[in-house]
Amino acid sequence: MPLPISESLIQPLHFSPQIYVRAQFEYDPSKDELIPCKEAGIRFRVGDIIQIISKDDHNWWQGKLENTKNGTAGLIPSPELQEWRVACISMEKTKQEQQASCTWFGKKKKQYKDKYLAKHNAVFDQLDLVTYEEVVTLPAFKRKTLVLLGAHGVGRRHIKNTLITKHPDRFAYPIPHTTRPPKKDEENGRNYYFVSHDQMMQDISNNEYLEYGSHEDAMYGTRLETIQKIHQQGLIAILDVEPQALKVLRTAEFAPYVVFIAAPTITQGITEDDSLQRLQKESEILQKTYAHYFDQTIINNEIDETIRHLEEAIDLVCTTSQWVPVSWVY
Repeated sequence: MPLPISESLIQPLHFSPQIYVRAQFEYDPSKDELIPCKEAGIRFRVGDIIQIISKDDHNWWQGKLENTKNGTAGLIPSPELQEWRVACISMEKTKQEQQASCTWFGKKKKQYKDKYLAKHNAVFDQLDLVTYEEVVTLPAFKRKTLVLLGAHGVGRRHIKNTLITKHPDRFAYPIPHTTRPPKKDEENGRNYYFVSHDQMMQDISNNEYLEYGSHEDAMYGTRLETIQKIHQQGLIAILDVEPQALKVLRTAEFAPYVVFIAAPTITQGITEDDSLQRLQKESEILQKTYAHYFDQTIINNEIDETIRHLEEAIDLVCTTSQWVPVSWVY
């Protein structure tokens, strides 16, 4: 029986000073011109768990992949080196004349810091730079929130409604608030909560909404309180939100399990459907941009199979030990 997160957070499995991180970018040392020895590097993918052995070198950490047979320690880029690499590539794309100035080795740390403050600040502010996220192992616990991400039209609403219909004692969807007047026979709190425009704007200014928007001169939004009430009932809140909402949701309070519903595979020459092409392109962009947030990715080739796979994934994550951000614990 999985523990609720409030109990499990007290007892992480690892009390040792060992440091573990989740990789938030893909790395192949054989393609890295900066690494001093390609054979000494460790190749990893987004989501891999890495035990950090040493952070003594400013540019190159030593680490080894967790849960791999005969895992040996090797070199991985330090966060500062990786951030510099990404920022430099971005600048090269926009200003070719800065290419010669992007030199890393041979500069003292203080000199580089001054250069960063002078020239790179704006670039770092514009980029969502991700490298490694420190994680810790927790015993099995029930995730409070199921977050479905995906391109518009990929089938998230159908998946959400099916799960709630099949498992009403397990899942619920937070009822949205709106400023539009209720239609005939509409009951407050059934499909919508009806509020005044002034009240909703006030609540938005108080950061009480996870998401909000307008449609046909009316405001719609999801209040954080409605999600919390679902949790208080012992249910998992299902959210089909935009990826930006994860900045609020990826905390111990919401304990989300993030699933990316990918667009169906397109067989070359079989279909020329423009809508499928658009769906595939949008899906690829989302995956490339936000893959480091995904706990699970499911390709929605067949809706019933997707739902079955999702149910199995949720059962598994609630009954096995899990790697979670260290901020959920300490």
